[in-house]
Amino acid sequence: MAASAPDPDPAGPYEYERTVAVAAAEAAGTVLREHFRAPMTVRTKSASGDVVTSLDLAAEEVVLGRLRRHFPHDRILSEEAGLLDGGGHRTWLVDPLDGTNNVAIGLPACVVGIALCVAGAPVLGVIHEPLTRSTWHAVSGRGAHGGSGPLTGPDGTLPATGPVIAWTQGYAVGRADAAATGLRRQLELGCRRVLQLWAPLLGWSMLARGTIDGFVGYRAEGLDLPAGALLAAESGVRLRTLRGEVLRPEDTAQGEGHSFVAARADALDYLLAQVDSVPRPELPGSL
Repeated sequence: MAASAPDPDPAGPYEYERTVAVAAAEAAGTVLREHFRAPMTVRTKSASGDVVTSLDLAAEEVVLGRLRRHFPHDRILSEEAGLLDGGGHRTWLVDPLDGTNNVAIGLPACVVGIALCVAGAPVLGVIHEPLTRSTWHAVSGRGAHGGSGPLTGPDGTLPATGPVIAWTQGYAVGRADAAATGLRRQLELGCRRVLQLWAPLLGWSMLARGTIDGFVGYRAEGLDLPAGALLAAESGVRLRTLRGEVLRPEDTAQGEGHSFVAARADALDYLLAQVDSVPRPELPGSL
């Protein structure tokens, strides 16, 4: 019999959903952690080189089982299972293993991501790092939190040696894409380090925690974005398009291929200036 949600928690809206999502992400993380070094099956699922492993499917089964048990009338869009339509106006977005390409080569850089969107806007985001057993979560309007308390993100001060940032690009972006190549080259010239993590949600959690100064994405896919963008925004990070226009977490849940710059204060201004210095023939003005 499916569990029913209790009355709204006095701690605030979506507290029950947050509790369930955190528990689901951490349960999936236990599966990933315990089997990380074990033999796994790996298969290519797209011409771009994206892969899926048996660990993705095992972690996904854990998360989907919990969400469907507690919220049987909600829709779920999951990385491997696709759309499970519950017919409601609420949609859960699930990436059971963000960083699959890392795990496939034995690199311990991966997270579990879960977001809840209501009427198309993310209201809850959870990111769990299984190998460190760390969890970060945010509810719209209530801030971002981790094991040690509220997350405040980087202070926005530009380091004298240049910012350390993360970079991500969509799987549909080819190696010869002139805009991606030009933008990344400019960032590598103007920043101390540009991390290509192959796990975007890990980059978002690092930004929300303040361990990196910024995050730049080019035509990034939408499934990972809402949880990460909400976590960052609720920690005080500002999000912009490549042209400097305001980008809201709810915008990231609409459409495909979002490009963005995320940082605070001086670091944001600096990164936008770097982006603006890329020749426009290389960087389409519509992004």
